[in-house]
Amino acid sequence: MKSLHVEGATLLHRLSVRTKLAVLFVASLAVFLTVDPFVLGGAVLLSALVFATVGVSFSEGLSRLAWPLVSIGLVAGATAFFETPVHGLVVLFRFATLILLAATVTASTEVGDFMEEITRLMMPFERLGLVNAADIGLALGLVLRFVPEISTRYESLREAHAARGLPVRPLKMLAPLIILTLKDADMIAMAIDARGLRRH
Repeated sequence: MKSLHVEGATLLHRLSVRTKLAVLFVASLAVFLTVDPFVLGGAVLLSALVFATVGVSFSEGLSRLAWPLVSIGLVAGATAFFETPVHGLVVLFRFATLILLAATVTASTEVGDFMEEITRLMMPFERLGLVNAADIGLALGLVLRFVPEISTRYESLREAHAARGLPVRPLKMLAPLIILTLKDADMIAMAIDARGLRRH
């Protein structure tokens, strides 16, 4: 199964997961408290440079960020239409910065490390009886593993359509993609229960 993690020995790879999550949290607050489009534009450029340091090639980075950036573009366009172009630009820069920083964290951190750190962070809430920390860590790990897998399945369906001479239409491939994803989810859930990884 393909992973979002990129092997490397950069400073970002060596930082602890907690440090990276803390920086991401602070950066998120900072960009949402900032309304100056020039400052936010600089934040986008800085986050793009940071993302480039983790060892992701241009084509791979474009593949990872294409759909999120398209979604952001639609939201920003709607904001510019219903409010003002400046507001649309602010929305575009804010979310682009966050996506680039989040992609940097996931690319420089192994899934297992993510799961362990999230489980530790959720332990105080588990003591209060609010959550099951291990289940939350497991859920996050599965999400991070499934994102690239869904992309791979979409590419396989697209190539199958093209090989049969059928027009490649994303909406037509949505149903089989959902079915395949749900089948994988059922298989993983059964494997998890068979190994007794969930207490509930």
